[in-house]
Amino acid sequence: MTSNENAKKLTKKDINKMFWRSFTVNASFNYERQMSQGCQYALSPILRKLYPDKQDLAEALKRHAEFFNSTPMVNPFIFGIAAAMEEENANTENFDANSINSVKASLMGPLAGIGDSVFWGTLRPLAGGIACSLALTGNLFAPILFLLLFNIPNVLIRYFGAHLGYNSGMKALNQFEKMGITDKIFRGAAIIGLLVIGGMVASMVNVNLGIQIGSGDSAIALNDILNGIMPKMLPLLTTLGIYKLIKKGVKVNAILLGIIVLSILGTFVGIF
Repeated sequence: MTSNENAKKLTKKDINKMFWRSFTVNASFNYERQMSQGCQYALSPILRKLYPDKQDLAEALKRHAEFFNSTPMVNPFIFGIAAAMEEENANTENFDANSINSVKASLMGPLAGIGDSVFWGTLRPLAGGIACSLALTGNLFAPILFLLLFNIPNVLIRYFGAHLGYNSGMKALNQFEKMGITDKIFRGAAIIGLLVIGGMVASMVNVNLGIQIGSGDSAIALNDILNGIMPKMLPLLTTLGIYKLIKKGVKVNAILLGIIVLSILGTFVGIF
Protein backbone atom coordinates (compact mmCIF):
# COMPACT_ATOMS: atom_id res chain seq x y z
CA MET A 1 0.00 0.00 0.00
CA THR A 2 1.38 3.41 -0.95
CA SER A 3 -0.17 6.67 0.20
CA ASN A 4 -0.48 9.72 -2.01
CA GLU A 5 -0.75 12.83 0.15
CA ASN A 6 -1.14 15.06 -2.91
CA ALA A 7 -4.32 13.19 -3.82
CA LYS A 8 -6.11 14.28 -0.65
CA LYS A 9 -9.66 15.12 -1.68
CA LEU A 10 -11.65 15.70 1.49
CA THR A 11 -11.88 19.11 3.14
CA LYS A 12 -13.01 20.43 6.50
CA LYS A 13 -16.34 21.29 4.88
CA ASP A 14 -16.83 17.64 3.86
CA ILE A 15 -16.13 16.42 7.40
CA ASN A 16 -18.57 19.02 8.76
CA LYS A 17 -21.28 17.65 6.45
CA MET A 18 -20.63 14.22 7.90
CA PHE A 19 -20.81 15.68 11.43
CA TRP A 20 -24.23 17.28 10.83
CA ARG A 21 -25.61 14.18 9.19
CA SER A 22 -24.46 12.03 12.11
CA PHE A 23 -27.31 13.48 14.21
CA THR A 24 -29.78 11.44 12.14
CA VAL A 25 -28.02 8.11 12.74
CA ASN A 26 -31.00 6.71 14.67
CA ALA A 27 -33.66 8.07 12.31
CA SER A 28 -33.89 4.82 10.33
CA PHE A 29 -32.91 2.37 13.08
CA ASN A 30 -33.96 -1.20 12.25
CA TYR A 31 -33.51 -4.59 13.90
CA GLU A 32 -31.70 -6.15 10.96
CA ARG A 33 -28.70 -3.79 10.65
CA GLN A 34 -29.58 -1.20 13.30
CA MET A 35 -27.71 2.08 12.49
CA SER A 36 -26.40 1.01 9.07
CA GLN A 37 -28.63 3.38 7.07
CA GLY A 38 -27.72 6.29 9.33
CA CYS A 39 -24.03 5.47 8.85
CA GLN A 40 -24.52 5.28 5.10
CA TYR A 41 -26.40 8.60 5.08
CA ALA A 42 -23.69 10.38 7.10
CA LEU A 43 -20.90 9.15 4.81
CA SER A 44 -22.73 9.45 1.48
CA PRO A 45 -21.54 13.02 0.56
CA ILE A 46 -17.96 11.94 1.18
CA LEU A 47 -18.39 8.75 -0.83
CA ARG A 48 -19.91 10.66 -3.75
CA LYS A 49 -16.91 12.97 -3.79
CA LEU A 50 -14.34 10.18 -3.53
CA TYR A 51 -15.96 7.86 -6.09
CA PRO A 52 -17.19 9.70 -9.20
CA ASP A 53 -17.58 6.34 -10.97
CA LYS A 54 -21.08 4.96 -10.32
CA GLN A 55 -19.87 1.37 -9.89
CA ASP A 56 -17.25 2.37 -7.30
CA LEU A 57 -19.83 4.53 -5.52
CA ALA A 58 -22.32 1.66 -5.44
CA GLU A 59 -19.72 -0.66 -3.90
CA ALA A 60 -18.84 1.95 -1.25
CA LEU A 61 -22.49 2.56 -0.34
CA LYS A 62 -23.08 -1.18 -0.14
CA ARG A 63 -20.01 -1.51 2.07
CA HIS A 64 -21.48 0.92 4.61
CA ALA A 65 -24.90 -0.72 4.53
CA GLU A 66 -23.50 -3.52 6.71
CA PHE A 67 -24.51 -3.92 10.37
CA PHE A 68 -23.44 -1.01 12.57
CA ASN A 69 -24.37 0.00 16.11
CA SER A 70 -22.65 2.20 18.67
CA THR A 71 -23.38 5.12 20.99
CA PRO A 72 -24.54 8.01 18.72
CA MET A 73 -22.17 10.51 20.35
CA VAL A 74 -19.05 8.52 19.43
CA ASN A 75 -20.23 7.60 15.95
CA PRO A 76 -18.69 10.66 14.23
CA PHE A 77 -15.25 9.55 15.45
CA ILE A 78 -15.76 6.15 13.81
CA PHE A 79 -17.16 7.80 10.69
CA GLY A 80 -14.11 10.07 10.54
CA ILE A 81 -11.77 7.08 10.56
CA ALA A 82 -13.93 5.37 7.93
CA ALA A 83 -13.77 8.53 5.78
CA ALA A 84 -9.96 8.57 6.05
CA MET A 85 -9.80 4.91 5.03
CA GLU A 86 -12.23 5.47 2.14
CA GLU A 87 -10.02 8.31 0.93
CA GLU A 88 -6.98 6.05 1.13
CA ASN A 89 -8.91 3.38 -0.75
CA ALA A 90 -9.84 5.87 -3.48
CA ASN A 91 -6.20 6.99 -3.82
CA THR A 92 -4.48 3.60 -3.54
CA GLU A 93 -4.88 0.84 -6.06
CA ASN A 94 -4.17 -2.19 -3.83
CA PHE A 95 -5.85 -0.99 -0.62
CA ASP A 96 -7.95 -3.69 1.08
CA ALA A 97 -11.47 -2.22 1.15
CA ASN A 98 -12.68 -5.01 3.44
CA SER A 99 -10.51 -3.59 6.21
CA ILE A 100 -12.79 -0.54 6.44
CA ASN A 101 -15.70 -2.53 7.84
CA SER A 102 -13.32 -4.57 9.98
CA VAL A 103 -12.06 -1.41 11.66
CA LYS A 104 -15.62 -0.09 12.10
CA ALA A 105 -16.73 -3.37 13.68
CA SER A 106 -13.73 -3.46 16.02
CA LEU A 107 -14.36 0.10 17.22
CA MET A 108 -18.14 0.13 17.64
CA GLY A 109 -18.24 -2.24 20.63
CA PRO A 110 -15.51 -0.74 22.87
CA LEU A 111 -16.54 2.84 22.06
CA ALA A 112 -20.19 1.99 22.73
CA GLY A 113 -19.19 0.79 26.21
CA ILE A 114 -17.35 4.05 26.88
CA GLY A 115 -20.07 6.21 25.31
CA ASP A 116 -22.92 4.51 27.17
CA SER A 117 -21.10 4.86 30.50
CA VAL A 118 -20.19 8.51 29.99
CA PHE A 119 -23.36 9.86 28.37
CA TRP A 120 -26.22 7.57 29.44
CA GLY A 121 -24.81 6.35 32.74
CA THR A 122 -23.10 9.53 34.02
CA LEU A 123 -23.86 12.75 32.16
CA ARG A 124 -27.61 12.29 31.71
CA PRO A 125 -28.35 11.39 35.38
CA LEU A 126 -26.05 14.19 36.54
CA ALA A 127 -27.72 16.77 34.30
CA GLY A 128 -31.15 15.43 35.27
CA GLY A 129 -30.35 15.62 38.99
CA ILE A 130 -29.18 19.23 38.77
CA ALA A 131 -32.21 20.20 36.67
CA CYS A 132 -34.63 18.41 39.01
CA SER A 133 -33.23 20.22 42.04
CA LEU A 134 -33.98 23.52 40.32
CA ALA A 135 -37.39 22.33 39.16
CA LEU A 136 -38.39 21.50 42.74
CA THR A 137 -37.85 25.14 43.65
CA GLY A 138 -40.11 26.23 40.79
CA ASN A 139 -37.30 27.49 38.58
CA LEU A 140 -38.52 27.57 34.96
CA PHE A 141 -34.94 27.44 33.70
CA ALA A 142 -34.60 23.81 34.88
CA PRO A 143 -35.50 22.01 31.60
CA ILE A 144 -33.35 24.42 29.59
CA LEU A 145 -30.44 23.78 31.94
CA PHE A 146 -30.85 20.03 31.50
CA LEU A 147 -30.71 20.39 27.69
CA LEU A 148 -27.63 22.60 27.91
CA LEU A 149 -25.75 20.36 30.36
CA PHE A 150 -26.43 17.26 28.30
CA ASN A 151 -26.18 18.59 24.74
CA ILE A 152 -23.17 20.90 24.90
CA PRO A 153 -20.75 18.00 25.65
CA ASN A 154 -22.76 15.87 23.22
CA VAL A 155 -22.25 18.27 20.30
CA LEU A 156 -18.61 19.02 21.14
CA ILE A 157 -17.69 15.34 21.31
CA ARG A 158 -19.42 14.72 17.99
CA TYR A 159 -17.73 17.67 16.24
CA PHE A 160 -14.18 17.21 17.48
CA GLY A 161 -14.56 13.42 17.26
CA ALA A 162 -15.38 13.63 13.55
CA HIS A 163 -12.32 15.76 12.77
CA LEU A 164 -10.02 13.82 15.13
CA GLY A 165 -11.12 10.53 13.59
CA TYR A 166 -10.44 11.75 10.06
CA ASN A 167 -7.12 13.47 10.78
CA SER A 168 -5.73 10.79 13.08
CA GLY A 169 -7.02 8.10 10.74
CA MET A 170 -4.98 9.42 7.84
CA LYS A 171 -1.86 9.85 9.98
CA ALA A 172 -2.26 6.43 11.56
CA LEU A 173 -2.63 4.72 8.18
CA ASN A 174 0.55 6.36 6.87
CA GLN A 175 2.49 5.62 10.06
CA PHE A 176 1.38 1.99 10.11
CA GLU A 177 2.44 1.63 6.49
CA LYS A 178 5.90 3.02 7.24
CA MET A 179 6.25 0.63 10.17
CA GLY A 180 5.13 -2.33 8.04
CA ILE A 181 2.36 -3.41 10.38
CA THR A 182 -0.69 -2.47 8.29
CA ASP A 183 -1.71 -6.05 7.54
CA LYS A 184 -1.35 -7.05 11.20
CA ILE A 185 -3.48 -4.11 12.33
CA PHE A 186 -6.25 -4.93 9.87
CA ARG A 187 -6.11 -8.65 10.70
CA GLY A 188 -6.35 -7.83 14.40
CA ALA A 189 -9.26 -5.47 13.73
CA ALA A 190 -11.05 -8.22 11.81
CA ILE A 191 -10.58 -10.66 14.71
CA ILE A 192 -11.86 -8.11 17.23
CA GLY A 193 -14.82 -7.39 14.97
CA LEU A 194 -15.74 -11.08 14.90
CA LEU A 195 -15.42 -11.24 18.70
CA VAL A 196 -17.77 -8.27 19.02
CA ILE A 197 -20.36 -9.88 16.74
CA GLY A 198 -20.02 -13.17 18.64
CA GLY A 199 -20.58 -11.37 21.94
CA MET A 200 -23.66 -9.67 20.53
CA VAL A 201 -25.09 -13.05 19.50
CA ALA A 202 -24.61 -14.38 23.05
CA SER A 203 -26.13 -11.30 24.70
CA MET A 204 -28.91 -10.33 22.27
CA VAL A 205 -30.25 -13.66 20.93
CA ASN A 206 -32.34 -15.67 23.41
CA VAL A 207 -33.78 -19.14 22.76
CA ASN A 208 -35.29 -20.75 25.86
CA LEU A 209 -36.77 -24.24 25.62
CA GLY A 210 -39.73 -25.14 27.80
CA ILE A 211 -39.12 -28.90 27.53
CA GLN A 212 -38.28 -30.74 30.76
CA ILE A 213 -36.94 -34.24 31.32
CA GLY A 214 -38.65 -36.02 34.20
CA SER A 215 -41.45 -34.71 36.38
CA GLY A 216 -42.03 -32.98 39.67
CA ASP A 217 -39.17 -31.56 41.70
CA SER A 218 -36.66 -33.85 39.97
CA ALA A 219 -37.48 -32.49 36.50
CA ILE A 220 -34.48 -31.13 34.60
CA ALA A 221 -34.88 -28.39 32.00
CA LEU A 222 -33.48 -29.37 28.60
CA ASN A 223 -32.28 -25.77 28.24
CA ASP A 224 -30.01 -26.19 31.30
CA ILE A 225 -28.55 -29.42 29.91
CA LEU A 226 -27.67 -27.78 26.59
CA ASN A 227 -26.16 -24.74 28.31
CA GLY A 228 -24.15 -27.13 30.48
CA ILE A 229 -22.70 -28.75 27.35
CA MET A 230 -22.06 -25.41 25.64
CA PRO A 231 -23.36 -22.07 26.99
CA LYS A 232 -25.59 -20.22 24.51
CA MET A 233 -25.61 -23.19 22.11
CA LEU A 234 -29.17 -22.54 20.91
CA PRO A 235 -28.64 -18.82 20.17
CA LEU A 236 -25.52 -19.74 18.18
CA LEU A 237 -27.30 -22.44 16.18
CA THR A 238 -30.24 -20.11 15.57
CA THR A 239 -27.95 -17.34 14.32
CA LEU A 240 -26.06 -19.73 12.04
CA GLY A 241 -29.37 -21.05 10.69
CA ILE A 242 -30.62 -17.54 9.92
CA TYR A 243 -27.28 -16.69 8.32
CA LYS A 244 -27.55 -19.75 6.07
CA LEU A 245 -31.07 -18.73 5.01
CA ILE A 246 -29.86 -15.23 4.15
CA LYS A 247 -26.97 -16.68 2.12
CA LYS A 248 -29.51 -18.75 0.19
CA GLY A 249 -31.39 -15.58 -0.72
CA VAL A 250 -34.36 -15.84 1.64
CA LYS A 251 -35.85 -12.39 2.28
CA VAL A 252 -35.29 -10.89 5.71
CA ASN A 253 -38.98 -10.06 6.14
CA ALA A 254 -39.85 -13.71 5.47
CA ILE A 255 -37.30 -14.82 8.09
CA LEU A 256 -38.70 -12.36 10.66
CA LEU A 257 -42.25 -13.53 9.97
CA GLY A 258 -41.12 -17.15 10.29
CA ILE A 259 -39.45 -16.42 13.65
CA ILE A 260 -42.64 -14.79 14.95
CA VAL A 261 -44.85 -17.68 13.79
CA LEU A 262 -42.50 -20.35 15.17
CA SER A 263 -42.20 -18.50 18.48
CA ILE A 264 -45.97 -18.27 18.90
CA LEU A 265 -46.61 -21.89 17.88
CA GLY A 266 -43.67 -23.18 19.93
CA THR A 267 -44.87 -21.34 23.03
CA PHE A 268 -48.44 -22.58 22.48
CA VAL A 269 -47.40 -26.25 22.37
CA GLY A 270 -44.82 -25.85 25.14
CA ILE A 271 -41.59 -26.16 23.15
CA PHE A 272 -40.47 -22.63 24.10
